[in-house]
Amino acid sequence: MATITASFPDGSRAEFPAGTAAGKALQGHVAGVQGVLVAARVDGRLTDLTSPLTADCRLEGVGFDSPEGRDVFRHSSAHIMAEAVADLFPAAKFAIGPSIADGFYYDFDVEKPFTPEDLERIEKRMAEIVKANTPFVRSELAREEALRTFREKGEVYKAELIEAIPDQAVSVYRQGGFTDLCRGPHVSSTGKIKAFKLLSVAGAYWRGDERNRMLQRIYGTSFPEKAALEAYLHRLEEARKRDHRKIGRELDLFSFADEVGPGLVLWHPKGALLRYLVEEFERREHLARGYQIVFGPRILREELWRASGHYDNYRENMYFTEIDEQRYGIKPMNCLAHMMIYKSRMRSYRDLPLRYFELGTVNRHEKSGVLHGLTRVREFTQDDAHILCTPEQLPGEIAGVLAFIRDVMALFGFPFTLELSTRPEKSIGTDADWELATSALRDCLAAGGYAYAINEGDGAFYGPKIDVKLEDAIGRSWQCATIQCDFTLPERFDLTYVAADGQPRRPVMIHRVVLGSIERFIAVLIEHFAGAFPYWLAPVQVAVLTITSAQEEYGRAVAARLRAAGVRVEEDFRNEKIGYKIREAQLQKVPFMAILGAREQADGRVAVRRREQGDIGALGLDEFLGLLQEQGGQRTVTVA
Repeated sequence: MATITASFPDGSRAEFPAGTAAGKALQGHVAGVQGVLVAARVDGRLTDLTSPLTADCRLEGVGFDSPEGRDVFRHSSAHIMAEAVADLFPAAKFAIGPSIADGFYYDFDVEKPFTPEDLERIEKRMAEIVKANTPFVRSELAREEALRTFREKGEVYKAELIEAIPDQAVSVYRQGGFTDLCRGPHVSSTGKIKAFKLLSVAGAYWRGDERNRMLQRIYGTSFPEKAALEAYLHRLEEARKRDHRKIGRELDLFSFADEVGPGLVLWHPKGALLRYLVEEFERREHLARGYQIVFGPRILREELWRASGHYDNYRENMYFTEIDEQRYGIKPMNCLAHMMIYKSRMRSYRDLPLRYFELGTVNRHEKSGVLHGLTRVREFTQDDAHILCTPEQLPGEIAGVLAFIRDVMALFGFPFTLELSTRPEKSIGTDADWELATSALRDCLAAGGYAYAINEGDGAFYGPKIDVKLEDAIGRSWQCATIQCDFTLPERFDLTYVAADGQPRRPVMIHRVVLGSIERFIAVLIEHFAGAFPYWLAPVQVAVLTITSAQEEYGRAVAARLRAAGVRVEEDFRNEKIGYKIREAQLQKVPFMAILGAREQADGRVAVRRREQGDIGALGLDEFLGLLQEQGGQRTVTVA
């Protein structure tokens, strides 16, 4: 009998009869695999555990705790859901069913929208399919045979997908009586999907085109064990409680109005104050780190956007207008104006680095379907900066930005991870410039001892970037800060400086944001703190509450004293019971309450209540101010 040799990641080797299933060969050789084994990698190619090994190979297991493993597991879950829908809704037609972050979905063409009761029935049928533990079986069909098969079944969407496949053969997977067009791989059998939950249903146009038929998209998630599913569902519930749109309404921070337009934020007084506090913090920190504040116009001539490459590579995200028969682009980014400021005079190497900072408001054309509260809007403000430096200064400047981001994330209590995003398919600039820029970012990450992942092909069209993904209080990841290294735009705009030898040289430009979109970052803050902001960020820091109208004059004096000391105060002198006033202030998540009754008025004191602790006793006004000053001082950022 013919044999093959498999080599494993730990350096060991083993011989097996040719045709041995990859999963069987991996038994005893899965050291380092995290989570339940769900697939195999043969010579780097992801495949089913049931795939036969036909030649000598490198073999490794793929566990659920890897991104590829989760994709395989959840894509298999989508197939199980599709089988359940096929059983319960025989007239349904099937579109696509991929895995997504934290779950999966499948699009169906059905006569009536799915109801919550339908989802319960589908879940019940899925449980039966899982219990049956039927194998996923892969087979290949000639392209024309596959087309004929799916057309005969009335599966118009599958037929359209096959028509776009250039290969002469296509793969299908069958479990039980259900067969689906699919590249795979899949788990070995339906019984591997131990825990799952259908989460919601929504409308989705076929291929995302609103001119096509509206399909029904069922979302779900799945895990190898029930405990992990329950933990995930708990996080989802916590996320619903923390939803910044809900808290924004409750705390009266911001709103949207159809009359104004989708994706355009109306900041209410408390929300505007919160935004002001974040922006003032930003201005102070940038000035302390050697940045210069600049401002650029909201509209620039179309010719500039053509010269920069934005017109060719980004115009579907831009708005344009016409003034005096001249076309202008409404800026989606701030870099062009900053380059024009640099070009406004001759620069010497002694002037560099120049760090231009702008809280710049930009507009981007986002489709209505992706708009989401403050996290995806059509007008937002970036804490945008552009550093122009010599090539020799580049490592130090990148290191300085990384340190800046590290300090700010620590202040807000955000752990973070880093990704190096490389050249996308649609880009400008030479190969040499891209290699220089990518190497500069990579070398700085290594020199700083930062762990990072590679995100292939996700750089900006003009340069590679480091993306910073912060983690909030319930473990969700948010993209905020980014550092982009750019040799290309300085070339396009002929930016120069006079070097020490008197010759003109080309500067390098770093595009960077620390918080990113202020709107998006405030959404993250709202959800991270569940609206209970730290004292220094709270729009209202102290609520002054009177027990009766007899304390109103004393209350105004206390409020005035607090305001004079720089405390943000809200007065509640209404003719309401004090318990009601306390509940209102608690619901508004005010850090401190100063409660004034006859005794406090007579003693010149205030009864203090803290948001997290409740009553802490009566304090003299000077003592209370000292406590507040101590709270206000608990906000520092180390200047790198």
